[in-house]
Amino acid sequence: MNEKRIRLPLTRETARTLRAGETVLLTGSIYTGRDAAHKRLIQLLDEGKPLPIDVKDQVIYYVGPAPASPGHAVGSAGPTTSYRMDSYAPRLIELGLTGMIGKGKRNQAVIDAMKRYGAVYFGAVGGAAALIARRIKKSEVVCYEDLGSEAIHRFEIEDFPAIVLIDSEGGNLYETGPAAYRAEIEDEAQ
Repeated sequence: MNEKRIRLPLTRETARTLRAGETVLLTGSIYTGRDAAHKRLIQLLDEGKPLPIDVKDQVIYYVGPAPASPGHAVGSAGPTTSYRMDSYAPRLIELGLTGMIGKGKRNQAVIDAMKRYGAVYFGAVGGAAALIARRIKKSEVVCYEDLGSEAIHRFEIEDFPAIVLIDSEGGNLYETGPAAYRAEIEDEAQ
């Protein structure tokens, strides 16, 4: 399998070159955030206050990592279901967020924002949380420490494996993947 290696931060120009179905290895810094942290970020924007992180050209991983075991940066770190961030994501994409990592489908408002501003949605494999954690080399809480594992962390990652689920042109593996599979099954049946 031919994987693209991407050095972060993820510029809009790079994001626009990625296509649904491509596999990537991400290296650099990413942020984490789940729904409680996203809600706080949007509340700050609604109040006209600055965000505690600069989202421009950044990737947010939808994860609440388990505590680290000795010798590791984090414990289990599998993706959470992304739709819980759908009401918040378009505003962050408009501010320059170029990548999101999670699992599951996204709503049309998120896809439209990705197309308008040049962002991508990556999938990480659910059920491989311990293996994913090995790609996280360093973790530090950046803000919202009171949220525990759902605080916003900065991860330093190396060769973090992901697949482009939805690209900046609206290409959507959740649509094309099943269609290709059905076509292959029909061809085999003939």
